[in-house]
Amino acid sequence: MGDSASVPKTVDEALSPAWLSVALGRPVVAVEQVEFIRTVATKIRFKVTHADGSTRALCIKGLLDADEMTAKGGSTMVREADFYGEIAGHVDVRVPTLAVNVIDRQGSQAVVLMNDLIAEGATFCSALDPFTAQECAASLDQLARLHAGRALLATRPWITRRVSELANSGYVTADGLQQLLDGKRGDPLPAAVRDGARLIAAVKALDARDRERPQFLVHGDAHAGNIFRFGAGHAKAGPGLIDWQLLQSGGWALDVAYHIAAVLPVATAEREERALLAHYLETMRGLGVEMPDAEAAWAQYREAPAYGYYLWGITRRVDPPIIETFVPRLGLAVARHDSFALLGV
Repeated sequence: MGDSASVPKTVDEALSPAWLSVALGRPVVAVEQVEFIRTVATKIRFKVTHADGSTRALCIKGLLDADEMTAKGGSTMVREADFYGEIAGHVDVRVPTLAVNVIDRQGSQAVVLMNDLIAEGATFCSALDPFTAQECAASLDQLARLHAGRALLATRPWITRRVSELANSGYVTADGLQQLLDGKRGDPLPAAVRDGARLIAAVKALDARDRERPQFLVHGDAHAGNIFRFGAGHAKAGPGLIDWQLLQSGGWALDVAYHIAAVLPVATAEREERALLAHYLETMRGLGVEMPDAEAAWAQYREAPAYGYYLWGITRRVDPPIIETFVPRLGLAVARHDSFALLGV
């Protein structure tokens, strides 16, 4: 960890040879920016040249040049930095290789420097890439390997139940959520699920049930935009996971139901989800994890889309086409599984 470096607040500071020399522990004499991506967090691909002439392709992620509202989310970057520092080396999941993380716990801010996956031969999925069932099965294998690391929760109290925090945060009122669902994002949904008050009640009920079940390491935001792939023939062939800001303790179904509904077109999800759930359960058992039988697992799975639906229902600061894809996909999963009724709301 770059303990002697402070967390940079601006892009200019983060890409300065002076700051990078301290963070990396090696003199940096030149920096070349390759790609700049700003969503909520800023991600920059760049190449450094060291004093000895060697080069390294890196990516930095952090809340750089952030406005006051965005900066308040710094705790999620601390969580991501802690994932790379404390979890990634203990789970058999494909993730970017950490170069260094720099954390200011008092100020609740962090940045993560990773090896540049694209320079290593990976490609990133876009949030709107429609997966095939086979591709979904492969990414479920990665989630299973994460979930199988559940024993780490006993010594990592900072991995909290994000679903509980969402359910009880009061982040949005029922009226405020209804206004969002009454917009374009909710147009494809039946009235029974296009109901802000009912959705808030559902995520509270889901939280209450989920906290009584076995807890796993849960990614919490496993949509296609947080997945990369190395192609066939590459030493690391297969998909991997990025974006650990919503890492949490929770039931396995939170990830599985969200992932299947988010990455698959609705018709594909309807047709393939039971087989995909069976594949996930078989993978978990192969990893030595005791899991519920098929029907008990199906019941948990049918409740769980309420988590992803709420997460995207309240989302504001993401490109509208992404919101307007994920809210219907997840809302229609809630509708076809009658999740609200199963949750008693």
